Amino acid sequence: MADTPELMDEDEPFFSNLDILLFSLIAGLLVYWLVFRKKVEPIPEFKKLESVAQTTRETSFIDKMKKTGKNIVVFYGSQTGTAEEFSNRLSKDAHRYGMKGMSADPEEYDMSELSRLPEIENSLAIFCMATYGEGDPTDNSQDFYDWLQEGDADFTGVKYTVFSLGNKTYEHYNAMGKYVDKRLAELGAQRIFDLGMGDDDGNLEEDFVSWREQFWPAVCEHFGVEATGEESSIRQYELKVHSDLNMNKIYTGEVGRLKSFENQKPPFDSKNPFLAPVSVNRKLNKAGDRHLMHLELDITGSKIRYESGDHVAVYPINDSVIVNRIGEVLGVDLDTVISLNNLDEESNKKHPFPCPSTYRTALTHYLDITNPPRTNVLYELAQYATEPKEQENMRKMASSSPEGKALYQSWVLDSCRNILAILEDLPSLRPPIDHLCELLPRLQARYYSIASSSKVHPNSIHICAVVVEYETKTGRVNKGVTTNWLKSKMPTDNGHKATVPMYIRKSQFRLPFKSTNPVIMVGPGTGIAPFMGFVQERGWLKEQGKEVGETVLYYGCRHKNEDFLYQEELEEFEKTGVLTALNVAFSRDQAEKVYVQHLLKKSKEAVWRLVHTDNAHIYICGDARNMARDVQNAFYEIAEELGGLSRAQAVDYIKKLMTKGRYSQDVWS
Repeated sequence: MADTPELMDEDEPFFSNLDILLFSLIAGLLVYWLVFRKKVEPIPEFKKLESVAQTTRETSFIDKMKKTGKNIVVFYGSQTGTAEEFSNRLSKDAHRYGMKGMSADPEEYDMSELSRLPEIENSLAIFCMATYGEGDPTDNSQDFYDWLQEGDADFTGVKYTVFSLGNKTYEHYNAMGKYVDKRLAELGAQRIFDLGMGDDDGNLEEDFVSWREQFWPAVCEHFGVEATGEESSIRQYELKVHSDLNMNKIYTGEVGRLKSFENQKPPFDSKNPFLAPVSVNRKLNKAGDRHLMHLELDITGSKIRYESGDHVAVYPINDSVIVNRIGEVLGVDLDTVISLNNLDEESNKKHPFPCPSTYRTALTHYLDITNPPRTNVLYELAQYATEPKEQENMRKMASSSPEGKALYQSWVLDSCRNILAILEDLPSLRPPIDHLCELLPRLQARYYSIASSSKVHPNSIHICAVVVEYETKTGRVNKGVTTNWLKSKMPTDNGHKATVPMYIRKSQFRLPFKSTNPVIMVGPGTGIAPFMGFVQERGWLKEQGKEVGETVLYYGCRHKNEDFLYQEELEEFEKTGVLTALNVAFSRDQAEKVYVQHLLKKSKEAVWRLVHTDNAHIYICGDARNMARDVQNAFYEIAEELGGLSRAQAVDYIKKLMTKGRYSQDVWS
């Protein structure tokens, strides 16, 4: 509109001075009105256009599928990398059936576009969805989950299937996969194959392989296609060896941005971890054959905030002895600088790990070389075994035959054979190292419950962990990657502080909003970790003059004189009244074993009063497989006996506490 007077000037050039004065006045008023009256209102058009352009350029998986001729998209919700791995395997499978697949992170795409999938002929969406914690979505599928809950999209014509990953020892087994499967159907999508249920407490790999073996024939039948019979290995990445690259352009272990460990910039997260100096590393247990440790990470100046109950994620590095031995067995120079480049140029995933890098860096920082490899790795590597019997056994282990499954279970899983053990025990198997690096899964961050309160320790994060070391059936000694690496991280005084790449993962494991609510904490062994933070915080609240409800701890260890973790601190908390009651079960100090659940039942009247009358919050931390289940059963029995409830009513009573957030678990298996 500001241009209008000029246009009118051109049309009628012979204006009088009065006309010019009037026009100037009108123009002035118009400018005033536009600038001052309208200035608080944003102009939405520009932003809208920008986001539309962005959508088509970056976040449209439909456009990407059309452009690259893909008709199958496999979305993954992954916390530890397994669902992503399964997703890649399914997308690679597609070409064996004359179809083309792509693996996709729902966080990177506009998921509302799912309704457009029928625009692509013979299209299918597969979802590999892991469940995290107490039935939660993984970090990368949180937005998709929220959108599914709120949205009312029309998915008519969309064909889908879901494979879910979970663990039966957890209360909300496969909750995320079940929800996605149910919700897509409610929104009109057509399920073309049954929901797959993977149980990590049993054999997740076997569950996946069995489901997949039945899934693809169902897809063939549905779309009227046949397997092409192509069973050859399909490389996803091609090797490029660099001979004259500037050393400043080579990754040396960074998770995201190149040189991010040299030049640290907040905010810190999973793609940009903070290098926290280790300020304390001490052994917690007084005796015994285990090593339980207490570490303190200094987060001064990092702007990192945490709350009691959160998890600290730590990026470990692999043992150099194993890395060097792999290089030795395969006869390669581990310091060769390489890139593995995706053959699909349209893929968002350009490399399997940060490139360019060296084989040594990849095997040390980026690849999981200590867990038993999955069957697809054995299948792809089998072609390199020159001894027919070895090749046959590798292929058999990757099949879904009962004999093959049993062989994989006994020879790989039960014997805890990692990739090095497999290479050592199959002398004819000598794969190219670049193909091995392509196949091995990414080394993942490990999560630890924080053993401190930020109210008391704002610049420090405490970790309590047991160092894992055991002998396998093959006579080898296997060591836990992260705990052994952390054990070696001693604070030093010679100017080189040991550091740990870390970030915070928020948790739902929280103290009650009202400090007057009583809390009952049950945590044997290193399950004590979050409760050290809780007790510190309750003590701090008392110091602030706040009224604090009863604080009761049930703790268990093997021997009082060996592994009573934080004994002095806990006894001091009890003495000062911060801990109302400290109940400790020493399981092996007497002939009959005593565990935390026995102590709960021993003080059942006090427990029932706190829960039923005083609105207590219950917290369980530690082993999911046995302890958490046994403790839950103890609460059922107390509710039955003192509440006069039937077993079914008692179960319902505890389930209601869970729904209300009054019965929380931070457990692992």
